[in-house]
Amino acid sequence: MPENILQSCNNLIKKNNIEIIDLKCIDLSGRLHHISLPFYPGLLTKLINEGVGFDGSSFGFSRVENSDMIMVPDLQSAVIDPFREAPTLSFYSHIILTDGKRTPFSQDGRYLAKKTESLLKEITGADKSLWGPEFEFYIFSKVEYDTRTASSYYRVEHAEEFYKKAYHAANPFDVYDDFRDEASKLLQRFGIKVKYHHHEAGERGQQEIETYFTDLLATADNIVTSKYVLFNFARQKDLFVTFMPKPMYQQAGNGMHLHMFLTKNGKNAFYKKGEYGNINELGRFFIGGMLKHGPALSAFTNPSTNSYKRLVPGFEAPVALTYGQGNRAGAIRIPKYVTNPEETRFEYRPPDATANPYLCITAMLLAGLDGVVNKIDPVKEGYGPFDKNIDENSRDSIHFLPRNLSEALDALDADNDFLRRGDIFTDELLHQWVKLKQEEIKSIGTMPHPFEYKMYFNL
Repeated sequence: MPENILQSCNNLIKKNNIEIIDLKCIDLSGRLHHISLPFYPGLLTKLINEGVGFDGSSFGFSRVENSDMIMVPDLQSAVIDPFREAPTLSFYSHIILTDGKRTPFSQDGRYLAKKTESLLKEITGADKSLWGPEFEFYIFSKVEYDTRTASSYYRVEHAEEFYKKAYHAANPFDVYDDFRDEASKLLQRFGIKVKYHHHEAGERGQQEIETYFTDLLATADNIVTSKYVLFNFARQKDLFVTFMPKPMYQQAGNGMHLHMFLTKNGKNAFYKKGEYGNINELGRFFIGGMLKHGPALSAFTNPSTNSYKRLVPGFEAPVALTYGQGNRAGAIRIPKYVTNPEETRFEYRPPDATANPYLCITAMLLAGLDGVVNKIDPVKEGYGPFDKNIDENSRDSIHFLPRNLSEALDALDADNDFLRRGDIFTDELLHQWVKLKQEEIKSIGTMPHPFEYKMYFNL
């Protein structure tokens, strides 16, 4: 660990009279956890050398008999946490094993992200991959839900109710523009630059915040941080934020579209003027790999049973394994509005924020790399380009994303070699992921749904 980074953290501690050191990491499903340590001189050095032990099995990571693990702070992720009453310096953590060799844990998403960026350089010679997420979410004024043996319900109350045309609606009808202003300022305090924010298409309080491009690890960290900021800020305002892909019937779903491109020698590695969308052969192969492996990717980009209530044909939902500049039903869109060569990119539209962002983006990058290695041309494979909505006459020749989580897991079972390149996704990780998701499918599959009472109670 470079001494200047440690010194910078110690300066932050002294300048802000830090009382608490907080270590954060996410579990396998993507939920955030933390442990707090009262500060004393020398604590940071001790944490770097020894870390903090925890039970990894409680995070869904590994078998109970193999569960002792260690969190070690990543000093480069240091940030003052404005949501703690005591002055707190927060870090994301590396997860290592207790073998005495400080072996990185193979299911730690931050470790996987770093390994995949190294693999990217090895295969393509690119400097790095850059990612720009769009966060779609709903704000509700009140939320109630419960599931018991003899009852099951949810109820949300919303301050907004448009008839239609909610997209980019202006105040005073856009009730939460000030909320988004303040949230954007908070995100910037965490080092996350906001590109813009606006009201989304959902007529009952849907919002969007889009952030600027960062590398793979920083983007995944920023996704976790953005959710943390929005959840906490909403709590302070006595509001409720949800990133659920489909929180309400007949309302627009929440996606987490991911824009991406590569850089090489500091320049955009996808740009070629005059090609379709100004995307060169390298970019097309990336597109080809992501579309070819799209069904298997869904197990990581759309990993909840609720995800597939958003991915329904007939709406703007990205369900078709196609690419183009104008078709929002396609999985990949090349934005027409981009004129700067250095921002030439494509947007992968299926993901949602129920994903573990480290696994999600790592899997996407591995799919793109497979396209490069195997020269998967999306035109020759029949993935497009399609610039118009898909009509009934073309549906027979187009492949679609899985219709539910079970189909996505089946696709992952049939197609996972691309994830194993560089030993990024191990057998144990894939097994743990599938086991976790199958348990979720079983849980909801055996639970009576309130709508089933309307359909079947009196039959």
